[in-house]
Amino acid sequence: MTAAFIDIPGVRNFRDAGGIGALRRGVLYRSGSLHTLTEEGARKLKDLGLRTVVDLRSPFELETWPDQRHGLDHESLHLPTLPADRSDLGRPWPEDQAALYTFMPETAGPSLSAIIRRLAAPEAVPVVVHCAVGKDRTGLTVAVLQSLLGASDADITADFLLSNLGLGLDKGPTPYIDETGSERLSRPVGAEHIASSLDWIRTHHGTVPGYLRTHGVTDTDLDALRANLSV
Repeated sequence: MTAAFIDIPGVRNFRDAGGIGALRRGVLYRSGSLHTLTEEGARKLKDLGLRTVVDLRSPFELETWPDQRHGLDHESLHLPTLPADRSDLGRPWPEDQAALYTFMPETAGPSLSAIIRRLAAPEAVPVVVHCAVGKDRTGLTVAVLQSLLGASDADITADFLLSNLGLGLDKGPTPYIDETGSERLSRPVGAEHIASSLDWIRTHHGTVPGYLRTHGVTDTDLDALRANLSV
């Protein structure tokens, strides 16, 4: 694995999202959920100086697979990327991976704006942002943060694609049991997926900052975020 990956026992796909654009290393980590975190893994997170965990999963996922702490003293924020109630969306729930990546930007605005406001505070970092496996919801969230710190689309995409390696998807889809107990397939991500999310944001809002401003993020918030996370 590349130098970006960090071995945290009990946590999948854990890596440092920094080192591209102006985003410094050691402040923003991304991963799968912490529900199987071991005591050794918790000690390693403590060594990283962990202060905040942002969980992008649904309330049902949290109830089924709660994050483990093992005595860690950090702030936990539950900021779901996707809506919990599918009955009032006004459009179909995405049925495939391609549809998911144009759907997520439509629903992720409140989550992303809350994350940005929190990470603008110096005491909030280092932070781990995670969903179930750290691939899709985490991929979009981290891409937005990296973009705000000046990362190029090429560098954002390269980091995004590392999830295939981190999850063993570089050889193709793998089966897994979801939060309802059903067997499903986890599929590799492609460059076209994150490109479609960023294209949706830019098509509808012009820029990533413009998208965030429609969800209440101010220029002061963005300046504070950059000051807190940049090299």
